[in-house]
Amino acid sequence: MTKLRFLNSNAVKFLAAILMVIDHVGLLFFPYDMVFRYIGRLSMPLFAFAVSEGCRYTKNKVKHLALLSGLALLCQIVYFVTMESLYMCILVTFSLSVVTIYALQFCKRTLFGENGILQKTLSVLLFAACVGGVYFLCKVLTIDYGFWGCMMPVFASLLDFRGVENVPTWLQKADCLPARVLTMAVGVFLLYTFEPFCGYWALCAIPLLLLYNGEKGKWNTKYFFYIFYPTHLVLLQAIFWLL
Repeated sequence: MTKLRFLNSNAVKFLAAILMVIDHVGLLFFPYDMVFRYIGRLSMPLFAFAVSEGCRYTKNKVKHLALLSGLALLCQIVYFVTMESLYMCILVTFSLSVVTIYALQFCKRTLFGENGILQKTLSVLLFAACVGGVYFLCKVLTIDYGFWGCMMPVFASLLDFRGVENVPTWLQKADCLPARVLTMAVGVFLLYTFEPFCGYWALCAIPLLLLYNGEKGKWNTKYFFYIFYPTHLVLLQAIFWLL
């Protein structure tokens, strides 16, 4: 099975980026041809899993969140200028995902650590408050993919116990790629159950994730994908205006 896992982190994100471009090309240039949108929807689970993996391995959580949220703000400016829309882009979605995942990680460390009942209770309440806060924001703002889209990377992080001490053996064994992909598949299913704008075929991305080998890849593309998102939006919009 290990030999079949040939997709590293970079490959997953490049594939997701290509699918996203297909989605946006269809949105702008072929709005009545839904094939582009159907293909493009596979990008969301791939990016969501990449966000979860980023939270799993990042060494500087503050920098990671600041970079992502700062870029989300930049993209919102691009959205407003080019499309005159206050629609919250996918980077806002993933920024909320990251905040919730970090709250989940803190909750796990506290629950399995040598802490008192008060600290454990407060950590659970903090995580619940984050989930509730995201739900409220998705109700009052138009956020890309909505509440369940924000939760998709969180589902992929449910069985992530990296850096958590005193975890029972049976839970440690659950921290494996198939299990993490399976929990995220539940998140994909819930997303398209409550937000059925493009159907369950996004689940077709799940087998691709089972080919992920857990490696970063040779190229340092850390900042490429942060730059790629707003850049491709501007370029596609410029081409649309020229045509």
